[in-house]
Amino acid sequence: MDVLMLSRLQFAFTIAFHYIYPPLSIGLGVILVAVEAAWLRTRNPLFLQMARFWTRIFALTFAIGVATGIVMEFEFGTNWAAYSRFVGDVFGSALAAEGIFAFFLESGFLAVLLFGWDKVGPKSHFFATCMVCLGAHFSAVWIVVANSWQQTPAGYHIVGEGLTARAEVTDFWAMVFNPSTVERLSHTLCGAWQAGAWLMVSVSAWYLLRRRHVQFAQRSMRVGLSVAMIAAILQLATGHLSAHGVSRHQPAKLAAFEGHYATEPATLWLFGWLDEKGERVRFGVGLPRMLTFLVYNNFSTPVTGLREFPPADRPPAAFVFQTYHAMVGIGMVLVGLAGFSTWLIWKKRFFRQRWLLQVLVFSVLGPQLANQFGWWSAEVGRQPWIVYGLLRTPAGLSRVVRAETVAISLIMFTLIYALLFAVFIFLLNEKIQHGPDDADLLPSGKLRLPGKQAHPRGLTRSVVDFEHTVADNSRAD
Repeated sequence: MDVLMLSRLQFAFTIAFHYIYPPLSIGLGVILVAVEAAWLRTRNPLFLQMARFWTRIFALTFAIGVATGIVMEFEFGTNWAAYSRFVGDVFGSALAAEGIFAFFLESGFLAVLLFGWDKVGPKSHFFATCMVCLGAHFSAVWIVVANSWQQTPAGYHIVGEGLTARAEVTDFWAMVFNPSTVERLSHTLCGAWQAGAWLMVSVSAWYLLRRRHVQFAQRSMRVGLSVAMIAAILQLATGHLSAHGVSRHQPAKLAAFEGHYATEPATLWLFGWLDEKGERVRFGVGLPRMLTFLVYNNFSTPVTGLREFPPADRPPAAFVFQTYHAMVGIGMVLVGLAGFSTWLIWKKRFFRQRWLLQVLVFSVLGPQLANQFGWWSAEVGRQPWIVYGLLRTPAGLSRVVRAETVAISLIMFTLIYALLFAVFIFLLNEKIQHGPDDADLLPSGKLRLPGKQAHPRGLTRSVVDFEHTVADNSRAD
């Protein structure tokens, strides 16, 4: 492989591995706010137990996410120096805003979230939880702003010529709210909410199958499925809006999404195999003219096909077609799974369906795969441009980097990231196996012993009161 392909593979690998963790942090942040708010409102100790347990999982994903994200920033300078020079003003402002408004906010309140249960009041702790969640979302905002500018540049002008040319921001807010920012950000956040929610569902299903922490798992399952259902429905809506934006601003990408070569009313393919040489979809099942209807709200307006673009300006259509349809397919399965599970809970038949619980244990993989496939579709669909319409990918490569250097570093990153992933899975499994602590069930985080008076079984009043509370919750469930 040449240095260009190796550099692209290296960046794709590092960002794909990193992208496992931020969606989990964002989704778990929303869940932490929800369950802690429920505890403050109801004082149900199960909600406090949920908040304490999922805070530990959040801390683990946050730590690994920070460690894996730093590498990408160095790659901008080592592998993609020409690109960094070209977009430095744009990315510099967005990444600076991410550091100031997002990372500092999130990490600043993280210590209170993790260690402040017994050191600050419940409302102060809830405020810290909200700030951590807000910081995680702000981080997504500024990263998506920077990436969306690559897709649909706005608010800039070009300074210099040739190798010295660079994009300079002329309108900061036009750069921030470029034509694809809001659509892509909303779709990305819905995917992140699903990642956190389905992790909660998966762990809860595992506990229920093994009849461990049953009340905790039942309540967590209800919360997780509620967030998953809302996020899945919003994912459909934001995905439709995002596809509309692609049709307006990146018609070659939309044509690759649907394997569409001729400019004519277009079929919406449900699945199939794209033959690039034959310029047709094979073994496919599609809805005739439905893509035209979704884009233009009629069945007759032609959709621009790939033949309208020179071969050098076309994305790798077969890869984009498969990843895009894999993302859509997984998303639809998650919508159906969340809807069916929610209906069974409403009918009070959910917790008797062991086969469904076994399926839900593996549901955590769904949003992760969909997020990865969606990201690959968006980024590979932009090719051959690293900044759409302004800078081609080969032109963004560093001039002095050598193929063997990139190959060696790629191998090292693969080994290190494999080790990090093994550590993450080990620690996550340890926390899940351990489960929620009984000490989490009282507002102080401990089993308080307020008096010397004992009950016949030798238990203090606070413990007995706790047992009565759990029993009442069990009957309510």
